[in-house]
Amino acid sequence: MRTLLIVVAALLASLTAVYAFQMPFRTLISQEGYNNEPLPPDYRDHNEFVIGRLMYPGGRGGRGGFGGNWERGGTMWSNDYPRGDRAFARILRRLTRIDVRSVEQPINLNDGDDVFNWPWLYVAHVESWDLTDSMIKKLHEYIDRGGFFYVDDFWGDSAWAIFMQTMNRILPGSHPEDIPDDDPIFHVLFDLKDRFMVANHNSLLATGAPYHPNTPGDTVAYWRGIRDAKGRIVVVMNFNSDVGDSWEWADFPEYPEKYSNLGMRISTNYTAYAMTH
Repeated sequence: MRTLLIVVAALLASLTAVYAFQMPFRTLISQEGYNNEPLPPDYRDHNEFVIGRLMYPGGRGGRGGFGGNWERGGTMWSNDYPRGDRAFARILRRLTRIDVRSVEQPINLNDGDDVFNWPWLYVAHVESWDLTDSMIKKLHEYIDRGGFFYVDDFWGDSAWAIFMQTMNRILPGSHPEDIPDDDPIFHVLFDLKDRFMVANHNSLLATGAPYHPNTPGDTVAYWRGIRDAKGRIVVVMNFNSDVGDSWEWADFPEYPEKYSNLGMRISTNYTAYAMTH
């Protein structure tokens, strides 16, 4: 019993040390204008799982050309933030037994070693990112340590080329693959053998098509991944799909339920896979 108490005390001390070095919750400017979202009671809690949202400097060929100080928000990294993130957190709390914090965590790779406290990291619009050498090194180490990197909402041949140019700096020699239908990541909770493009909300309302008009190479959805040396998927890429919109617009009747259904289920699978593999 004395040994058990010592072990428990040591574990509690180590957890306390980890929490002490985490950046506190913060609300930054939303590109979508969601700057008055109410905070739930658990927004300062230390939970088993927190949705990490990668912040990044822009300057590349992103649609819209949103300028401003990226460290304050309002630029392309904050697309669908924070409403989409919190909608997905609600789904995880409802459909799983994972202890999920109801709010996201914006993560700046320049904040020392803070990124290593958040093992699940989501990023949108990577056609816009312009990572510094130190950020590249930090993100490489994050993935190498076992972090799970979730890439979403980038469309067309040009966006893929920009993404791969940076990814080859992060993980030199990496080889993205189309994840096969029988991979565990598509079956860990929900069976998702049949998948389809998850629509961009604005394009769907404006044109009736789920993809962006006049963007070469964006009419077919791909579900891709990069594996580590042991075969574990460490990077997932929703190429030519907007899963973030499926979170953000899940409760709005103008956005078809089939898209939110798939976007929520595939993201739940990614989360369960990241925590169990």
